[in-house]
Amino acid sequence: MHRDDLMTAHPPLAAGPAGPLRVGIGGPVGSGKTALVAALCRALRDELSLVVVTNDIYTEEDAEFLRRHGVLPEERIRAVRTGCCPHTAIRDDITANLDAVEDLVARHDPDLVLVESGGDNLTATFSYGLVHAQIFVLDVAGGDKVPRKGGPGVTRSDLLVINKTDLAPLVGADLQVMAADAEGVRDGRPTLFVSLREQPDAAGITEWVAARVRARRG
Repeated sequence: MHRDDLMTAHPPLAAGPAGPLRVGIGGPVGSGKTALVAALCRALRDELSLVVVTNDIYTEEDAEFLRRHGVLPEERIRAVRTGCCPHTAIRDDITANLDAVEDLVARHDPDLVLVESGGDNLTATFSYGLVHAQIFVLDVAGGDKVPRKGGPGVTRSDLLVINKTDLAPLVGADLQVMAADAEGVRDGRPTLFVSLREQPDAAGITEWVAARVRARRG
């Protein structure tokens, strides 16, 4: 989808909690979720007030990555150790994430909350009691057949991001096939192809998120 089309396509935000816009970012292990969170923080932190909640099963690795790279002040980053399958903590029993989000909102009154899931498969989706919109991240290295396999993460996310496009020639992935297959299963929802290594500002995704913040304010 062309970026201009992406900016004009704004379906209503899902029913969800009051307060700032909450965006869930999910996807398989290694797809680039934390890199995307970091990119969004760097691109939007001068324009918006942000907070981040990360999910790992046993560690705080993703939160530590964000803190180490200084994408936000440390007090604006909260780690949740789920101790269970990642989708459980973002969909089935959201208590730990909801507590973390609500505490950060009370402390910082942000415009935007990013909730990063732990790495999961194509079935991962967020509860709309936790977030208003969902981004699902795939990577090209998983193969060009992944979008057509569907799964709720691919088909229902508000924005599908296919990352690591620079690897396509190395893994024999056809980006046109991936684009056509994504279009076929997503019922008009947008898909963006990026290489966060080559495009660390994640411009198209940043614009999409910022537009959603503006729409919520309006």
